[in-house]
Amino acid sequence: MDFWFKRLRTGANGWSQNIMISVMTITLIFAILLPLGELILKAITNQDGDFIGLDHFIKYFSTPALVTSLWNSIKVSLMTTVISVTLGFGFAYALERSGIRGKWFFRSVALLPLFAPSMLHGLALIYLFGNQGLISTGFFGLLPEFRIQIYGPLGIVLSEVLYTFPQAFLMLSVALASADYRLYEAAETLGSSKWRTFWTVTVPGSKYALISAIFVCFVLTFTDFGAPKVVGGQYNVLATDLYKQVIGQQNMQMGAAVGVLLLIPAVISFVFDRISQRKQSGWLNAKSTPYQVEKNKLRDTLFYVLCSTVSTIIVGIILIAIYGSLVKVWPYNLSISFNNYKGFFEVGGPFTNSLIIALGTALIGTVITFIFSYLIEKSRGNLVLRNAAYFLSMLPLALPGLVLGLIYVFFFNNPNQPLNGIYGTIWIVILCNIVHFYSVSFLTMTSSLKKLDSEFEAASESMNVPWYRTLLRVTVPLSMLTIIEIFIYFFINSMVTVSAIIFLYAPDMKPAAVAIVNMEDSGDIARAAALSTLIILTNMFVRSGVMWFTRKIRRRTEALLIRKDV
Repeated sequence: MDFWFKRLRTGANGWSQNIMISVMTITLIFAILLPLGELILKAITNQDGDFIGLDHFIKYFSTPALVTSLWNSIKVSLMTTVISVTLGFGFAYALERSGIRGKWFFRSVALLPLFAPSMLHGLALIYLFGNQGLISTGFFGLLPEFRIQIYGPLGIVLSEVLYTFPQAFLMLSVALASADYRLYEAAETLGSSKWRTFWTVTVPGSKYALISAIFVCFVLTFTDFGAPKVVGGQYNVLATDLYKQVIGQQNMQMGAAVGVLLLIPAVISFVFDRISQRKQSGWLNAKSTPYQVEKNKLRDTLFYVLCSTVSTIIVGIILIAIYGSLVKVWPYNLSISFNNYKGFFEVGGPFTNSLIIALGTALIGTVITFIFSYLIEKSRGNLVLRNAAYFLSMLPLALPGLVLGLIYVFFFNNPNQPLNGIYGTIWIVILCNIVHFYSVSFLTMTSSLKKLDSEFEAASESMNVPWYRTLLRVTVPLSMLTIIEIFIYFFINSMVTVSAIIFLYAPDMKPAAVAIVNMEDSGDIARAAALSTLIILTNMFVRSGVMWFTRKIRRRTEALLIRKDV
């Protein structure tokens, strides 16, 4: 008996860890793999459950209006990707490879769209270029009118650029910040011009980040529901088609077929991203030297103008949405009032519901992510189980939010399923959010755990200390910075997401992002802008507040890490 207790405590191929990894794998199967299989099954069967093969897909591609929606999605996604990646690269290059001032300010502004729901950008464009927009009417007659067709592909592309630009900037900024200056010195010694050095050194050094940014921007645009819903007008795309098939026509089988089509570019993006990540390793080594910014007044001036222009547009978009939410009756009574904010703070209201959902997602999601990451990365459980759990943990990266919500409808809205009881409750929304944002959090957590010396676990085993005690006393304190970041990531994204939960919310538990879509549908633009403003202000407050309250924890963790390295 003592032998088995010792095996349990040490964790060396311990049964406790194997049991936990098995439970984790089963959980991931029920949360991801089985619902995904239900989607594919729905796409190849009829309403009676009989196998019909590719009939739904044949019907889709034989319907001209639906095929047009597919091509529309591809066109706006391509245009958005080109613009976002180009601007993101220029912005990242300015902050990492030039000597402009105010980098912290430009970086902060570039990340602001991450705090806002994608519908906010469309609402702001309506206030600017709608039929009664500020710019459309020349500031209500003070200037010449300037009208563009905002309801259609142009409006979608502009909204999606604002939505995807921060993603491209973040990915490219990391790549440009990591450079071996010796390559630039060698190019200069060989007499290479700055322009040639850019194409032969800088671009190849960041090509994998560029590839990832291209795929991410394309997939985010291709699968986004918010912007096309607000400013798409009669210009149908695949995401709105899926919504119409499921909500409007209750055609679940055809909706499943559209969901599979939405899944294809996400899976391709996932595969290419994994390949590029593997090839990217090894670009820097221990002998590499940091990039040194040389003085160049003309370059800095041009990049300062670029950053100022982009920042002005981002801030302007957010400010016009805030202003629109404060106006009594646009454009007839422009006096300032908080009437549009009434009722949002009531118990059971959309904003309160979103706070509850986001907080539940952040708390539960952070705990689950940390435990799962630790068991896969640091435990000595069964290798096959750990590899299976790792594969399942990566699957949500290939699942667009709209598809994830749809497969949860198919899987959990089945009386024969043991988990059918959570359907129509707040718990399925929280579960959907956790799965939707799990993979990024998982990768972040595992990257942090890889940096911790494995000698901690080895020392615990030699002293017969239970693995869970080492986890609580050593691993958690050293990983606290990453845990806090993951908590914030879950909270913010749960507040702004709409595509993943548009099919799942209960009538008495409507989240704020879904309420914005409904308000826009009914023409209540001012209240939609007000609710969007509350979301972005809440996210900024939570981000700043959590980082301020945990500053002592950050200093203590950094001190522990420095002491460990020494």
